[in-house]
Amino acid sequence: MLMRVDRSALLVIDIQERLLPTMSDPTSVVENGAKLITAAGLLGVPKLISEQYPKGLGPTVPAITNVLGDAEVRNKISFSCGRDQGWSEAFTALDRSQAIVIGIEAHVCVMQTVADLLDSGVAVFLVADAVSSRRPENHRLACERMARAGAQVVSTEMVLFEWLREAGTPVFKDIQKLLK
Repeated sequence: MLMRVDRSALLVIDIQERLLPTMSDPTSVVENGAKLITAAGLLGVPKLISEQYPKGLGPTVPAITNVLGDAEVRNKISFSCGRDQGWSEAFTALDRSQAIVIGIEAHVCVMQTVADLLDSGVAVFLVADAVSSRRPENHRLACERMARAGAQVVSTEMVLFEWLREAGTPVFKDIQKLLK
């Protein structure tokens, strides 16, 4: 049930320049997404980043790309990352059984990716305060539907503290700074 560093991959879905401003809660997506990406880097959790049709929706926003490190951004046209062959192969190559999912839009690309991951037997943790949709109702309905399908709906802090497992370590102090 708990998220573990050695089993997790962080999936960052479509946090793009032309799409983000239309979300009902863009600030939470960016702030919490940046915290999770930074923590993943500190803890060695691999990251996969997708962009939906970047020619039309623009690239990933700078607040996210600035903390990505060497993570590769993968372009896609399928709503689900799981239906994109390159992304699917990259996720399989990570050999991770847990997917921590953030991004936009909750009821489209995020939900379809989560459904495909669940169908393939991956344990999915949807970070509710790091996903959004244009309308709050779509966010709520998508989170409920993904939970009914088997995804664990969690918060940013739940992910961070479960990845850490204990206090008093140097990395704990680094991640604690992210929460202030």
